Amino acid sequence: MSTTTAEKTWFGHPRGLTFLFGTEMWERFSYYGMRALLVLYLVKYLLLPGHVEHVLFYPQVKAFFEMMAGPLAPQPLSSLIYGTYTGLIYATPLLGGWMADNYLGQRKAAMVGIIMMAFGHFLMASEAMLFPALTLLIFGGGFFKTNTTAQVGMLYGPGDERRDRAYSIFYVGVNLGAFIAPLVAGTLGETVGWHYGFGAAGVGMLIALAVYVLGWKHLPAEGLREKKATKKDRTPLSSEEWKSVLALVLLVVPLTLWWACYEQQGNIIALFADAATDRRLIPGVINWEIPVTWFQAFNPFIIFAFTPFVLALWTRQARDLKEPNSMYKIAYGCAMLAASYVLIAFASWYGAGHKISWLWLLAYFVIITTGEIFLSPISMSLYSKVAPVRIVSIMMAVNFIPNFLGGGFIQGWLGTYWESMGHPAFFLMIAAIGLVSGVMIWLMEKPLEPYLNKSHD
Repeated sequence: MSTTTAEKTWFGHPRGLTFLFGTEMWERFSYYGMRALLVLYLVKYLLLPGHVEHVLFYPQVKAFFEMMAGPLAPQPLSSLIYGTYTGLIYATPLLGGWMADNYLGQRKAAMVGIIMMAFGHFLMASEAMLFPALTLLIFGGGFFKTNTTAQVGMLYGPGDERRDRAYSIFYVGVNLGAFIAPLVAGTLGETVGWHYGFGAAGVGMLIALAVYVLGWKHLPAEGLREKKATKKDRTPLSSEEWKSVLALVLLVVPLTLWWACYEQQGNIIALFADAATDRRLIPGVINWEIPVTWFQAFNPFIIFAFTPFVLALWTRQARDLKEPNSMYKIAYGCAMLAASYVLIAFASWYGAGHKISWLWLLAYFVIITTGEIFLSPISMSLYSKVAPVRIVSIMMAVNFIPNFLGGGFIQGWLGTYWESMGHPAFFLMIAAIGLVSGVMIWLMEKPLEPYLNKSHD
């Protein structure tokens, strides 16, 4: 697939990367602003008597979940709604990728997604429209996410070593927006009104739309047009390409387990920060309490603060011919996630039912986020490099299936055990699942190595 290598670069990368960075940053501002508020909004406000009666389709949605899980109080029901939303928003990229590869092209598909999400966020300002709003956000995210991620890889030619660094830079943009979101949308939602927080998320999508339109001419050419233009692109995948596709599909299983643990940050960790954490900045000295939603800013702040150091580490290791390959980096990310939950389990046990210092949560976020730097952008880059170019958008959507299955449904299901298990036991269960995912990746590395070290650009 052709690239935009003929145009001038900014900071050593194609100009399109800057605009994709900005678009993704504001889309993530919207997503994480809503994510910081959603569970708290449901548990503490919308699903309580006096409000829940006004929510369209609530009886049907509750009956559906209770058909599978039995009678549900507001907290477990909120976890299931949150998990379903975060899961489906990563399932619809399969639809968005297919539409882009076959009908719309990546640029137009992403534009459709931006517009749908803007409407969805503004609808969240209405209590009655919760489920229609979430539906728009789910389908809009499907059109947007896979196609902006694919476009980053399409900016670079075959074998361009800048691609891994480009995805790490892009990931900083993701987390810059995620960092600002709880501070702005979260604060508005907690202190002014829930609907102001959701409205701020909608404004973020309008800014994302403006950035994307401004950078339109710098984005890579539509894959759809090139697919129609060359006979080669209509040929079936070769045997070697199918083997690489199968290798990428197999990685979905351990990555699903990892995301089921990771996404507890927006669900159980948010509830833990609210009810079981002493949020006073310096107890007895500065008794100002950190807002609950601000804890959701710890993760993205650590990502863009720590990423340069991790990249420097990998650069030094590469110079010494000791840099771990993508699979080992991902395995290390799994191990760090497990360690973070062991730490918070110990803190919860040590607190013996009393509120623990917010510094324990800070340490948890430092460890799990460092693991995320080792796993998330590396998996995106791996799928971009290995996926055959004719199905690049669909394969980038496959990269999001773990978010769909693990970060959504399994994460939400695990969250239903929060009130019935002791807190230390719950966190140790999550740590064990994360450790299993790392062991699986480690064991897969040798058998899959021949198929994951090939580029099909």
